[in-house]
Amino acid sequence: MMRVAALYDIHGNLPALEAVLQQIHGAEVDRIVVGGDVLPGPMPVETLTRLFDLPIPVQFIQGNGEVAVLAALAGREAYALPKPVQEIIRWTAQQLSAEHARVLAGWPKTVRLEIPGFGEVLFCHGTPRNENENFTRLTPEAVLMQLFEDLHVSVVVCGHTHMQFDRMVGKTRVVNAGSVGMPFGEPGADWLLLGPDVELRHTNYDLAHAAERIRGTKYPPAEEFVARNLLQPPSEQQMLKVFSGAEVKR
Repeated sequence: MMRVAALYDIHGNLPALEAVLQQIHGAEVDRIVVGGDVLPGPMPVETLTRLFDLPIPVQFIQGNGEVAVLAALAGREAYALPKPVQEIIRWTAQQLSAEHARVLAGWPKTVRLEIPGFGEVLFCHGTPRNENENFTRLTPEAVLMQLFEDLHVSVVVCGHTHMQFDRMVGKTRVVNAGSVGMPFGEPGADWLLLGPDVELRHTNYDLAHAAERIRGTKYPPAEEFVARNLLQPPSEQQMLKVFSGAEVKR
């Protein structure tokens, strides 16, 4: 039996990642797929270092966070972003070395992995065609069919919207792994375990200690991150309303 853990949207939250990795260690995981948006966030370099030092095989894909940070390093903007977000992207870019940038630039946008019991599984960040497209468990199937019908895979794993789900789009099972570092809904860390079943996981950890560590960084909005993303994240209902106006179009 092969077991694969999918970790998405870590966003530089090293304490959350450490808690998840502790559970992964006890779950006899054979491989990890890191599904993008390792950064931006409060502890970007420390988080990358922890992932690069893992003793089991890890495959990475780019999320919109990596694309935006790489663009900032090149002196341009990848997306039209609000000014506060632009500042976070620039700060994150300033923390990275040339070697970090080289490695991140080499990550693909998607990964296909043969997993016994599932067949071929496609891992993407937003949608299979674009790392920055949004959809949720409520997005009508008719809107999504064109994105998933010709992939020739049994399962697609995505992230980006920080909310877990497990749904069908036509004949394709589409699973959102949720967010390790910035989940919407319950405080904690969300991730996915594949093999032999699909298991949407939620990991609780010491939020007070994590808040102390994040406040001790030089991340400009550290206090806001602690308040809004760590201790009291927005509810799923709130965020479903937010994303309903920005969903992928046919």
